[in-house]
Amino acid sequence: QVQFVESGGGWVQPGGSLRLTCAAAGRIFSIETMGWYRRAPGKQRELVARITSSSSTTYADSVKGRFTISRDNAKNTVYLQMNSLKPEDTAVYYCNAAIGSSVFGLRTWGQGTQVTVSS
Repeated sequence: QVQFVESGGGWVQPGGSLRLTCAAAGRIFSIETMGWYRRAPGKQRELVARITSSSSTTYADSVKGRFTISRDNAKNTVYLQMNSLKPEDTAVYYCNAAIGSSVFGLRTWGQGTQVTVSS
């Protein structure tokens, strides 16, 4: 059973940067498309970035040009580099094996990591 542990969140001022890390435990990680998702208070979960097993990436329009997703299959880890952060990026961020471009993940959700952007 694959499990995900997200870390790296915190408080940052608008315009700042954070790097999120998702550590995955499981043997099939390297063949799966992975996604970073977020859920802001009162809003639906959103898929913000996705990376295939061959490192092809896609991004939500709201984060394009500011966020970068990457992976290290040897370490079973996915990263989300977030630059030029805005208050509207405030949310709990999760990773999961992606199901296409849907907001649903293939496996059990982890605890997530809180990102707060405010002055």
